[in-house]
Amino acid sequence: MHALANFNWAGVIEFLPALGIGLYYTLLVSVIGIGIGFVIGAFVGLGRISKIKPLYWLATVYVELIRGTPVLVQAIWIYFALPLIINYTLPSLVAGIIVIALNSGAYIAEIVRGAVQSVDKGQMEAGRSLGMGKHTTMLNVIWPQAFRRMIPPLGNQFIISIKDTSLLSVILVPELIFQGRMIAASHFNAVEIYTTVAVFYLVITLTLSKVLSIVEKRLDR
Repeated sequence: MHALANFNWAGVIEFLPALGIGLYYTLLVSVIGIGIGFVIGAFVGLGRISKIKPLYWLATVYVELIRGTPVLVQAIWIYFALPLIINYTLPSLVAGIIVIALNSGAYIAEIVRGAVQSVDKGQMEAGRSLGMGKHTTMLNVIWPQAFRRMIPPLGNQFIISIKDTSLLSVILVPELIFQGRMIAASHFNAVEIYTTVAVFYLVITLTLSKVLSIVEKRLDR
């Protein structure tokens, strides 16, 4: 405790605006990325249970490829390697959103697949017996029940994606870790800055965990 007291914790206040910018980009990339990831995951998840073999195999390859490689490797490949293929340099922020979208999409796909398959098969049969088509039954009967079951794991995935954004500093996305590194490198206050950054992440994740807990309790009712 005495050693910690020797550091200039009050001086961190000076750098809060810069860290606030990092927090903004952390949340921006997370929200947009996981929003796109949910759309990807919904389609891929349904592809994972499709009886159309090409769709099933494409969805499976995507999920296994993304889940089988680290987020850091995906970020480096998309930012540094992909431009050599498409002959276009992606802005770091766009690349970061793509990384989070593709990564979260693979995990959300499994959440969607599991939730849809957990709905009693009799629900589909009941919908068809009422004259509804397969797609209509899926949209109006199966999906609402499955989506309710997805909410807790989706919340957990959101928390994971927020923490994953810390790896995007390697591709120059100006999120919390990037801002912290810039400040610590120029002012030699690594202990104070990185501790503050850790507190930022802790507050975000604890807040989301609390919100998720409230939502789960309401769903149980």
